[in-house]
Amino acid sequence: MPVLGSGVMPAGGSGSLGQELQYVTRRAFVKKLVVQIYNTSPLAAALIANSQPASGGVSSVTIPAQGTQFVNMQWVGYDGSFSQPAVQPGVTNLEFNLKGAVIPIPYLGFEGLLQDAHEVIPLLAARMNDAGNVYCDGVATALYNNTSNNQQVIGLPGAVDDGTNLVSYGNQSRTLNPWLKAKRYAAGSVNPTRALVMQYITGTFKNGGELPTFGVMGPATWQTLANDYLPNESYVITPDKGFDDEPWGARSAFRALMVAGVPIYCDPYCPEGTLYLLNTGYMAFYIHERAAFAFTGFESTLSNFQIGYIGAILSLLELVCAKPKVCTVVTGFTFVTI
Repeated sequence: MPVLGSGVMPAGGSGSLGQELQYVTRRAFVKKLVVQIYNTSPLAAALIANSQPASGGVSSVTIPAQGTQFVNMQWVGYDGSFSQPAVQPGVTNLEFNLKGAVIPIPYLGFEGLLQDAHEVIPLLAARMNDAGNVYCDGVATALYNNTSNNQQVIGLPGAVDDGTNLVSYGNQSRTLNPWLKAKRYAAGSVNPTRALVMQYITGTFKNGGELPTFGVMGPATWQTLANDYLPNESYVITPDKGFDDEPWGARSAFRALMVAGVPIYCDPYCPEGTLYLLNTGYMAFYIHERAAFAFTGFESTLSNFQIGYIGAILSLLELVCAKPKVCTVVTGFTFVTI
């Protein structure tokens, strides 16, 4: 409905100038559809960018993992003698099934005829664009929440875990295979600081022997960590030089908070009070090479006695962490109100 009686628009009402103006004047539409309901997810973006191809088969992603030693070291004396070696099995398979996600896209026949040459926003194009947003939103939500629904991607609470949420991972028991356990800490209702986050990064290195690639926090938790940086900012002014390289002034604060060389990002899908330290050398989406956001094409719905078409976007994927011990989860941080 038009807004009458405001600005340069005359008032409405029966027989009014405003009513007449509606009848004879087109609307000045902005030819863009502004999406209001989705968030960005640094984690989902990083995992999709780092995705690996998968194909069919039972246990579509099978990763041989060494959990025990193949050989032993012996100290020898001057004579160089040593004990006869034994053959020691050390390989265990981690097995993952791909999870299917489908987004049906309807297209009514008369909708196309009515919009033909008169559309402001083509509804079919809007649905196709929305499919990508819906997909990313659904995947990002599962990444931070799902541990029990085997029809969905198993998220970080199951992949980065010590058996608290998921006793078995990759079809193997974490109790029998403790090398499948990630490090789990309870922060104890304290603010995240650089020193404290660095302590957990060091704990990750001690547990897994490698530093994490990056970390993620909820926005309010990330802001609490950022507050530990802001009082220490300083600005160096060089005579006869600009105040900073940026034309609009000095840069303040950071998009990523670096702790011991590990960037910490904020992710709106991450639960507040939680920090995940992740290593993308061993963590990635495995996506079926023939169902990587594939579009089926449109098929007629005449067989259902309806004039129209329906298509679908299909993907098969799973989050795989081949070495959980190089990842860490910290819970219980306090955070600001935003």
